[in-house]
Amino acid sequence: MAKIAIIETGGKQYLVAEGTVLKVEKIKGTHKVGDILTFDKVLLTDDGAKTEVGAPTLKGAKVTAELIEDGRNQTVTVIKYRQKSRYFKKRGHRQSYAKIKVTALP
Repeated sequence: MAKIAIIETGGKQYLVAEGTVLKVEKIKGTHKVGDILTFDKVLLTDDGAKTEVGAPTLKGAKVTAELIEDGRNQTVTVIKYRQKSRYFKKRGHRQSYAKIKVTALP
């Protein structure tokens, strides 16, 4: 069985293994494509033989990843409408994201 870990970033939790590519919330700070990122909020690790669960996080455990892309998702349209009162609001929102590839697990 492959090594896995559960990390927390951007208020969400992600199950990752080595080589996993995923989109996460935009990471604070200035980063360039190719930079190495370190996630130290590791909640769980499992290597097939031993499982470690943090309370709430594991001390000293770090997951490293490479930044592949910084981007923005497609536009989400938000419409507010009240009938019979001539109330109509249309707004759009594009959420920023960071695409990362996990390179090393604890």
